[in-house]
Amino acid sequence: MWYYITKFAISATLIVAISELAKRSSMLGAVLASLPIVSIIAMIWLYHESGDTAKVIALASDIVWLVLPSLVLFIALPILLKHEFSFYLSLSISIALTVIAYLLMLGTIHLIRG
Repeated sequence: MWYYITKFAISATLIVAISELAKRSSMLGAVLASLPIVSIIAMIWLYHESGDTAKVIALASDIVWLVLPSLVLFIALPILLKHEFSFYLSLSISIALTVIAYLLMLGTIHLIRG
């Protein structure tokens, strides 16, 4: 139980740290948010729980492919906001486009892997 509470606390702390840092400096917030901290933590927990480097390799490899569709959000959101769409509409559209990009990427990966 404590293990899960610790995992939750670390994750929540990271999110709060990014949002607080971004209030002071968008660049520093972006640097912290762009670091693959969540991926690193997930790989550490996966290895700690399974001891299986093959699972870590598979996770890291899959993350590489799925970083690409996540970029859609970070491209679409500022474009929509610059065109004076409201924040929540821009975010909703960006999320929808990102979901579509993920589905396309997952379909592509599925085709490649057979």
